[in-house]
Amino acid sequence: MRVEFGVLGAVSAWDEAGEPLRLKGPRHRAVLARLIVARRRVVPVARLAEDLWEEPPGDAISSLRTFVGDLRRALEPDRPPRTPPRLLVTEGSGYALRVPKDDVDAWRFEEVVESTGNAGPAQTAQRLAEALGWWRGPAFADFGDEHWLRAERARLTELRLHAVERRAEARIALDLAAEAVPDLDAHVTDHPWREDAWRLLALALYRSGRQADALSVLRRARTLLRDQLGIDPSPRLRRLEEDVLRQDDHLAQDSDASVNRVWERATAAYEGALGARARTRLESTVGLMRDLAVTGGGGLEAARRHRVAAVAAAEQLGDPELTARVIGAYDVPAIWTRSDDPEQARRLVDTSERVLRALAPGSHDAARCRLLATIAVESRGTLPVGEPAPGTTLRPLQAAGQAEQIARRLGDPRLLAFALNGTFMQSFLRTGLAPRRDGIGAEIVALSGRHGLVRHEVLGHLIRVQARCALADLAAADRHADAADELADRHDLPLVSVFTTWYRALRTASTSSREAAEAAYAQAADSLRDAGMPGLQGGLPALARLSVRLRHGASAADGHTDADWGPYEPWVRPLLLIEAGRTAEARATVRAMAAPPRDLMSELLWCLTARAAIAVGDREAMERARTQLLPAASETAAGSGLITLGPVAAHLASLEEAMA
Repeated sequence: MRVEFGVLGAVSAWDEAGEPLRLKGPRHRAVLARLIVARRRVVPVARLAEDLWEEPPGDAISSLRTFVGDLRRALEPDRPPRTPPRLLVTEGSGYALRVPKDDVDAWRFEEVVESTGNAGPAQTAQRLAEALGWWRGPAFADFGDEHWLRAERARLTELRLHAVERRAEARIALDLAAEAVPDLDAHVTDHPWREDAWRLLALALYRSGRQADALSVLRRARTLLRDQLGIDPSPRLRRLEEDVLRQDDHLAQDSDASVNRVWERATAAYEGALGARARTRLESTVGLMRDLAVTGGGGLEAARRHRVAAVAAAEQLGDPELTARVIGAYDVPAIWTRSDDPEQARRLVDTSERVLRALAPGSHDAARCRLLATIAVESRGTLPVGEPAPGTTLRPLQAAGQAEQIARRLGDPRLLAFALNGTFMQSFLRTGLAPRRDGIGAEIVALSGRHGLVRHEVLGHLIRVQARCALADLAAADRHADAADELADRHDLPLVSVFTTWYRALRTASTSSREAAEAAYAQAADSLRDAGMPGLQGGLPALARLSVRLRHGASAADGHTDADWGPYEPWVRPLLLIEAGRTAEARATVRAMAAPPRDLMSELLWCLTARAAIAVGDREAMERARTQLLPAASETAAGSGLITLGPVAAHLASLEEAMA
C-alpha cells in the first residue's frame, strides 16, 4: 500500500484512497516528523530519545519501540506477521523512513520549486500554483519550537515565500499582472521585510495601469524599512521608483513584434533540437493540437483531424504507453453533449479500450485515468435511449466513475478536472439531474481556480450556466456567463462566446417579446457559422425559432416548413404534420417515435413529445412522456443553456389534464 505523508501543515499520513491514517498521540507524530526531517537517513534510538524528551525517562527506549510499532501498524496495516516493514525500517541501532520523494509533500514541493528554475513563465506559474496548494498551514504546524525542527521549518518557510514570489513574477511575465496583485498584497502584509515582494507588487500594479498605486507601495516600503529597521531600500527598489515616475519603457510588456520574434526563435530551436525523434514529436504535436482546438472554428477542425492522425501514428509504433500519452494529452474541455464527429469519436474510444488492455496491470495509473476519461468524454450522448436491462454495465458510465476515482486517489488537479469533464458528459441517465451537474460544475470551477486550469475553469462556469438555467436561476447563470466571458477575453478563448451568446439569447427569450427573442437567436445563429462545431450547429437555429413560436402561442411551422431540423427532426415532425392537417400521419409518427437521446436536450425533446402526444390523443405516448419528465418536475426545460420551453411542471400539468 502506498502511503503519502504531509508536513506542510499538521503532520499527517494518508492511504492510497486518500483516507487519513490514525497516528495515535503526539509522541507518535513526533517520531514520524523526526524521521521525515532526517530525509531517509537513520536516526539512532538514543538521538530520538534526546529529541523527544528534554530529560528522557528511564523507559524512553522501550517507549520509542512501542511508538514505532504502533506507527508501523498504522502505515502498513496489511503487512503479514513476521515480515520486515517496508516503510519504517530498523537499521543498526536506529530507525529510518524509507519512502519515495513523491510521497512526502515537503520533498515534492522542494523538487517542484527547483525544477521550475529554467522553465518558462506559463509552466512556472502553473506548477508553482499547484505546489503552493499543497500547503495546509505552517510546516509541522502541530509542533512547537523543537530544536531538531527549527532549521527544516525555516528552510521550508523560506522556500514557500520564494515560490510565492516566483509565481507572481511568472504571472506578471504572462501579462496577468492584475491577477498577481491580490496575492502579492497579502504577501507583503504578512512578510513586510521582503524587498523583492514589494518590488513585484509595485511592478504588477504599474502593469495593471495603476501607476499611482505602484508609487504608493514603493513609498510605503521605504517608510517601513527606514522606521522599523533603520535601513534604506535597496538600489534595485530605488531604481524601480525612479523608473515608475519616468514611465520608463522597460517597465512595459513586450510588444507583439517581440513576442513574434520569441516564438520564431523558440520554435526554430525546438525543431533543431528535436530532430526526427518520432515519439517526442508525436507528444509535442498533441500539445499543439490541444492549444489549437480552442483558437476558433478552423483551429478546432484542424485539431480534430490531426489528433486522429497522431493517435493512429502512435499506435503504429507499437508502444501502448506512448499511445496512452498521446490520447490522454488531448484534455480539451468539452461542454456540448452531441459529438462533432461521431465516427472519429468511436475510433478514439475503440483505440483507448485497446490501449487499456495492452497496458501492464496495476501500472500507469495516470495514463489509465486519461484513457478512461477520454472514453467517457468521447462517448457523449451514447447512453442507450431505453431502460438498460438489470445488471447491465453501461461502459461510458463505468469509465467516467473509474477515471474520477483514480484521479481523486492520485491527487492530480488537472487529471481530476479532465475526469470530472467525463463525469459531466455521463450525467444524463435520466431527466432532472441539473443539481448534480451544478455540483460538478462548482467543483471544476473551484479546483481549476485553485490550480490555474483556466480552460477547465471556463468549462465549470459553462456547466453551471446550463444547470442554473434548468433550475430557473438566471441571476446565477448571468454571473457564470460573465465569469466565462471574462476568462475567455483574458486568455484568448474565442469559442466561449458561442455558448454565452446563445445563453443570452435564451435569457432574452425568457423575459422579452417574441421579436426580441427572434433577433437574439438570429445573432446567436451567426456565431455558429465559423465555430467548427457541427454537433452543436445542426438543427439548433431552427429549434430555437420553434421554441420562441411555441412559447408565444404561434404556429410551429410559421413559414419555416423547409427549415434544417438536423438531428431534432423526429421530435418536431409530428407538430408540423398536425399543423398541415395530416393528423393520422402525425398519430402514426408519435406512436413510432423513439425516446430522445440522453443529453442536454433531453428535457426539451420530451416536452415536444408530450405536446405532440396530447395533440393526437396518444395516451401511451403521454404516459411515457409523463414518466420521463416527472424527475424534472421542479426544473425548467432549459438545461442546454441555449433553448427553453419553460417550466417542466407546465408540460406535466398539460399531460395530467389530457389524461384525466
